[in-house]
Amino acid sequence: MGINPFITPFDSLPSTLSLFPLPGAIVMPGAELPLNIFEPRYLNMINDAIASHRMIGMVQPDPSGEGEDAVCRTGCAGRITQFRETSDCRIEMVLTGVCRFDVGEELSTTRGYRLIVPDWSRFADDYVDHTEQLQGDHERLMQTLEHFFDAKGYEADLAMLKQLSVARLVDSLTMALPFDTAEKQMLLETVEPEQRLANFIALIDGDFDVPDSVTRH
Repeated sequence: MGINPFITPFDSLPSTLSLFPLPGAIVMPGAELPLNIFEPRYLNMINDAIASHRMIGMVQPDPSGEGEDAVCRTGCAGRITQFRETSDCRIEMVLTGVCRFDVGEELSTTRGYRLIVPDWSRFADDYVDHTEQLQGDHERLMQTLEHFFDAKGYEADLAMLKQLSVARLVDSLTMALPFDTAEKQMLLETVEPEQRLANFIALIDGDFDVPDSVTRH
């Protein structure tokens, strides 16, 4: 991640984090996720975040976990970078991914939303710019994407996509493409950018089996 004066440094990331479980939705570091907030507990969550560090933790519910409240073991914290209150009592906002985390101890709260102790330790690399590191894979990735879009009948602005770095392409398309929960989670949990690129290409080539255990917490 490039230097951004608005982003909390890694060694100053918050010791507690609210959770926003949302099926099929993840945010990756440096990428943007638009959200529409209307449930009272999550309105509380956003208002509390804005009053403090402006960060919330996006995490997917775990469909294979025990109980309705089971969530995947890893999420990504995002910073509220755009915010608008609507006349019908909703909040329209944009969340910009900052750093991934592993879900730790859950804390009690009276505000309706879930609060946890995040473990950031595996993801210090989220603050590193990997543009040069992956630059040599750009042409291969674009060729693979063109074949994938043609095979699926998807329309895509390839000229715009070609302007993005490999890391940004992989992260943005991980969020945007219709991968299932386990597939999105596998990519989110992959720490090394080279391995995430390899896993992403294998997924869109259709020859990667995601283990059932990847989503468990």
